[in-house]
Order: sequence, then structure tokens, then C-alpha cells
Amino acid sequence: MDNPTDLKYASTHEWVRREDDGTAVVGITHHAQDALGELVYVELPDVGRRVEQGEACVVVESTKAASDVYAPVTGEIVAVNPALADAPQTVNEAPFSDGWLFRIRPDDTSQIDAMLDAAAYAAGPGAA
Repeated sequence: MDNPTDLKYASTHEWVRREDDGTAVVGITHHAQDALGELVYVELPDVGRRVEQGEACVVVESTKAASDVYAPVTGEIVAVNPALADAPQTVNEAPFSDGWLFRIRPDDTSQIDAMLDAAAYAAGPGAA
């Protein structure tokens, strides 16, 4: 699966999509979900929580292991994906669309600008 070119990527395998309202949607990459295996549980952050860039804020559990997901930018969590409570496997099935994890209002959008583009992610941390 190709990494969408309209997203930015963290070396820790999160992706970010800017929204028109100034927020950003965050999920994990195809590479990350593939390495984890089938997800069986997702623990999402509370709406209103403030997170720092690089802070663990989501836990995903698979049949293989539990892993942290890190905030790619500093800001406030403004929404979470409620569908994942009943269908955590959505992250596996559609990591770049319906399997998004949370929406954040970034304090500083230059943190997004500094993230990897699709080609750099694919050549580095996302290399198969």
C-alpha cells in the first residue's frame, strides 16, 4: 500500500492530515498496522487532553503486542474516532481513512511542516 502524498509522516509511524478548520487528523501508517498485526483494542485519549509532541497518547493492542502511539504535534485533542471502540480492526483495514485515531488542534503548525513527506517516510522509517 502506497503512503498517500497529501499526508505528513512521523518517524514513529504516525500520519497527519491537515483539515480546513485548522485541526489535524492523526492515524498510524500501513507499515505500523502491518507490523502490529490484527488490532483487538484501541485506547484513545480523552477529548480536551493536551499533549506534547512525542508524548504517548494512544495504546493499540494487537494479537502480537501492545504499542504506544505518539502525538506527532503539540496541541489539544478535539475528537477521537468512536468507531474504534467496537471495531479496532478498522485501523488494519483502512489505516489512512476510516481507521484514523484522533483529531488535534496543533499549537504550532510548523511542527507538521517539519514532518516527513511520503517519499521520505517510504525511504526511511516506512521502508518495507
